[in-house]
Amino acid sequence: MHALPAAPPPPPRRQVLVGTALAGAATAMLVGGMLAIWILQRERALDAGNPWVPKGITIPQVASNVMLLGVWGICVFAQWASWSARRADRAHTALALGVVAVMAIAVINAQAFVYSQMGVAVADETGYGAMFYAITGTVIALFVIGLVFTGVAAFRFLGGRITDREIVAAHALYWYVLASVFSAVWLIVYVTK
Repeated sequence: MHALPAAPPPPPRRQVLVGTALAGAATAMLVGGMLAIWILQRERALDAGNPWVPKGITIPQVASNVMLLGVWGICVFAQWASWSARRADRAHTALALGVVAVMAIAVINAQAFVYSQMGVAVADETGYGAMFYAITGTVIALFVIGLVFTGVAAFRFLGGRITDREIVAAHALYWYVLASVFSAVWLIVYVTK
């Protein structure tokens, strides 16, 4: 008597990766909506003959450019972590996740420097200050969430779940989305005046 062979294992469900993709889409829509309002407010101020950026306010371009380079550097290191995790290389995964965390802290620090150098008042005639702090504050909150995600990915993978590579891949996806979102913020808020 012959028995049937065992069924193949079910495919992975990829819940963390799908959840991260949905959160990334929501992030892009949130920041995209905020940037649309920014552009609308800027155009209204310029059409009325008023300057959009208040007098005496200069945007530190070096710090904002360093933030942009840092964000794309984070993507490189997040991909390195994902690549190392797929190969069960704990040492390189730990190093890459650590560098991601350090780079994210550096970007947050650069944004704090921009705040201190600009000295923008929240309340002004054009609404520039309120919009500036709303958009950049949202992006900083997203960076803090990314830091927490980095910590969770590090603890889960390095804590013994070597086969849980999905969280490291989802971590990389989160940083890709955040880098794209920040690139739009950089172009519209810091470069286009």
